[in-house]
Amino acid sequence: MTPRQRVIRAIELGHPDRAPRDLWALAGVSMFRRQELEEVLSLFPTDFASPPGVYGRSTRQRGTAAQVGTYVDEWGCEWTVAEPGVCGEVKNPILEDWSRLEDWTPPWELLDEADFSKVDDFCKNTDKFVKAGTHTRPFERMQFLRGTENLFLDIAMMSSEFMELCRRIHEFNLREMELWSKTAVDAVGFMDDWGTQHNLLISPVLWREIFKPMYKDYCDILKAKSKYVFFHSDGHTQEIIPDLIEIGIDALNTQLFCMDIEELGRKFKGRITFWGEIDRQNILPFGSVEDVRAAVRRVRRALDDGSGGVIAQCEWGNRDPKENIIAVFETWLE
Repeated sequence: MTPRQRVIRAIELGHPDRAPRDLWALAGVSMFRRQELEEVLSLFPTDFASPPGVYGRSTRQRGTAAQVGTYVDEWGCEWTVAEPGVCGEVKNPILEDWSRLEDWTPPWELLDEADFSKVDDFCKNTDKFVKAGTHTRPFERMQFLRGTENLFLDIAMMSSEFMELCRRIHEFNLREMELWSKTAVDAVGFMDDWGTQHNLLISPVLWREIFKPMYKDYCDILKAKSKYVFFHSDGHTQEIIPDLIEIGIDALNTQLFCMDIEELGRKFKGRITFWGEIDRQNILPFGSVEDVRAAVRRVRRALDDGSGGVIAQCEWGNRDPKENIIAVFETWLE
């Protein structure tokens, strides 16, 4: 069974020969622990591949991400990094004052100058499941542009400026999805971090009013071209999982250990693929190898009946012991 076949069978409940593997290494691991990363990937090759870079060069981008100091991303947001290997925080949102909105536009050059010409050949020449990452993260994008506190007030007040910002970002995202939908990638992913440790960051009612329609538009574009749709959100997201299923999300990466994993299994097993994960807040950085093995077994008991619907994903944080990452993938093979 090829990696591509394995992932498709997992998503479609087609009894894969094992759970597909997907390792996310944070920037610090790639920067400072490259040999360890290569060792783990040689033992447990991933079933996923990312297509070659295709986006145009932003005229706003300056500096280098994940290095101590500041850098400016493609959207013009300035990030402050206090520790190497992490993305940092936006301290001075560029649209903190609505008066700046009139002259602000999304970075259309990323799409206008994008080159997708090598994507189809890449997909043709790999047996791995090819998933494209995107800039699409409307809630987080608005936080970076407006600041978190301002954005929560915007959502409550629903000002005309807020609605205009939503429109501009959504227009960019729609075009990005259209571009990817015309390629040979197997799947397209997008994200927004919606959860605290115990609840959503906004009410489900407001989420369904403002953001669910955006997400549905993205799913509709991709589904029309027979793409699988992958979605990531940190935190406690249980209240909106039925909505994500309804609009067509195939695979969900969320923090299972913030929720009742057994209840998630009872409610949603077989309805959506759980794309990981193993607890990266406590168990992976601070637990023993046996703690990690027990965590994987708990996920499998709740979510994995052998038919599919699970992906053996975990995120390797900068300080997580290599032995714990190895234990994750060893235990998925039991």
